[in-house]
This record gives sequence, C-alpha cells and structure tokens, in this order.
Amino acid sequence: MTDITIRPESFEDLRGIDIVNISAFEEEDEARLVTAIRHSPVYLPEFSLVAENHGRIVGHLMMFLARLDQQDTRIDILALAPMSVLPSHSHRGIGSGLITAALEQARKQGFPAGVVTGYPDYYSRFGFKPAYLKKLDCNLPAEKETVLALELKEGVFDKAGTIIYPQVIHQFYEMSR
Repeated sequence: MTDITIRPESFEDLRGIDIVNISAFEEEDEARLVTAIRHSPVYLPEFSLVAENHGRIVGHLMMFLARLDQQDTRIDILALAPMSVLPSHSHRGIGSGLITAALEQARKQGFPAGVVTGYPDYYSRFGFKPAYLKKLDCNLPAEKETVLALELKEGVFDKAGTIIYPQVIHQFYEMSR
C-alpha cells in the first residue's frame, strides 16, 4: 500500500467518492447510499474514510451509527457500509487498510462493536463473525450468514439481542430490490 494515504473525507472528495463507488459496484446505488447516509442523523464524518493515491481518491469506506438492542439495553454501535476500491487498484490492500483504520478509530472512540452485512470470507480476516453465532438477530432482510459482528469491547455480545440498522439503510434495501 505504498503511496496510499487514508484520511477522513473532505467536501472536495465527494465527486471522487461517487466515482469510486460507481466504478466498484458498476451502478449508482452505493453512491446514492453514501449520499443518503451523509445527509442523515447516523452520519459520522470521522468514519467516512478515503484512500488517496497521488491526490486521487482510489478507495472509500463509511461507518455509521447503528444500535444493538439487548433486553432492556440499547447500545450505540457502528455499521460498515459501503466499502469500495477502484477496480484498477483492487487487490493492493487498500480495502484492508480502510477497514483497519476505521476499526482502530472505533476502538479509540470507545465504540463497543461493529457490524457489517457482507462477505463472510472477506470480513472474517478482521475478526467479524456471523452475528447469529452470538445470538444476534438483525432487522434487515439479509441472509443470516451475511450479517457479521465484531466485538470491540469484551462482553458486549454476552446477551442475545437485535442489531438495528437505521431507516436510511432500510430505504436502500427497498430501493435495490
């Protein structure tokens, strides 16, 4: 990952972020999702990270607020989505660098857990495990094997619970069906 800088997004990066998401996913849905999250109450600017190579945005990751409901307790957690890398820069560790940086930031800020709906084989290398193994449900209409959770503070998954994704994510799921 030589010559790659990972940093929070700035206003000047917005078009480059759109280009990365459109290129990586070969459609505009994820770019629209990023914009929707950015304009919602769950947006956390310090968790919208870009990977920059010689002044060009080549990767992007966003984490936003979600919630874990356990019996009578509600805990703020982070959800990761989307993560994208320009196809011309894939398989160079950029996605891994973005995820590692975001998880380090989450730990520093004291978030107890992170979740992602994605590819188990990819995200398991960062410690994410299927949420159902920890007796966690999810309010998204996603296959249970793709809902993954990572404990950032020991013991946060000791009780069964439900991962609550915000309304902006539900709207994305409805739009993409």
